[in-house]
Amino acid sequence: MNVALTDAVLPVRLRFDRPMTDDELFDFCVENETLRVERDSNGELILMSPTGLEGSNWNIKVTTYLTIWADQIGGGKTFDSNGGFTLPDGSMRSPDAAWMSQARWDALARREQQRFGHVSPEFVVEIRSESDGLAELQDKMKMWIANGVELAWLIDPKRRVVEVYRAGEEPEVHEDPTSVQGDGPVRGFELVMGRVWGLGRASG
Repeated sequence: MNVALTDAVLPVRLRFDRPMTDDELFDFCVENETLRVERDSNGELILMSPTGLEGSNWNIKVTTYLTIWADQIGGGKTFDSNGGFTLPDGSMRSPDAAWMSQARWDALARREQQRFGHVSPEFVVEIRSESDGLAELQDKMKMWIANGVELAWLIDPKRRVVEVYRAGEEPEVHEDPTSVQGDGPVRGFELVMGRVWGLGRASG
């Protein structure tokens, strides 16, 4: 299946006569590298435009602080929004930041490590951009947990809120927190929110 997009109003959903195979999806993403692409559990592709400058700044800050923490504890792998995970429900998703234990990474075959591996990271972070609907993102956080993610944070600069998701629990809402403390798989990780909001206070 050879599909390349040169002009489209984004975000957009695409459905084909049959779902793309994992290899076809990977090739599609390579051919359309300027887009952010995900696949839902029904095989439908979700095509999104790259984030704006402010959103990119938030993403890189979170990923950087998560990477520093991972280096300090001496284990695990950190991923940015370019990393795709093929989940148990058949979807392929790319969080804004993620962390996976070394044991889970080592269990992947080399080919899986080089592509959209069939694995769920233990920890993910999603950051709401101007184009993201809140309800849709909240559903996505529940999807992460349903697919084996142990801890998921939804950072909403617009509301200055961080929502924390765990399996079997209602979301924990932090309004304008000074910092957010990791637990479970990322116990000891602290994200100082003033560093994330850095480009200035988001307005409603």
